[in-house]
Amino acid sequence: MKILFLNGSPNPNGNTVSLAETLLAGHDYDTLNLIDYQINVYGQNIHGDQFDKVLEKVFSADVLVIGSPLYWHNICGSVRTFLDRCYGPVEPGSLNGKLFFLFQGASPKKWMMEAGEFTIARFGALYGLSYQGMATTKEEAAALAAKL
Repeated sequence: MKILFLNGSPNPNGNTVSLAETLLAGHDYDTLNLIDYQINVYGQNIHGDQFDKVLEKVFSADVLVIGSPLYWHNICGSVRTFLDRCYGPVEPGSLNGKLFFLFQGASPKKWMMEAGEFTIARFGALYGLSYQGMATTKEEAAALAAKL
């Protein structure tokens, strides 16, 4: 089983990573920090774009874990840009495997968490991933690990 953790946090050792470590404890996995890649926004064609490199790793994963801090009431920009860029190059139903979502913030409101989860669940449904759930705390991540 090939697991890919797609980290949207600009902090490679922050709370989002801590949730991933809890969820994926005892499993081998690769981490892809989105801040390490130049991914242009949807509609731009700028030299140096690395979206295809990221997408190649996503296609090779059996389990995709997307992690995002909560910024401005929703998913962080790096994850949002990745999701936007999938529209077009990724055919509906062309991804396989399980999808997990790690989402945390300092003091989120319930509707913010629901909006983020709705987006990720829709992403999974559109592209063929089996959405397994969201964790916002280490306790939730540990419980969600049973679905790996």
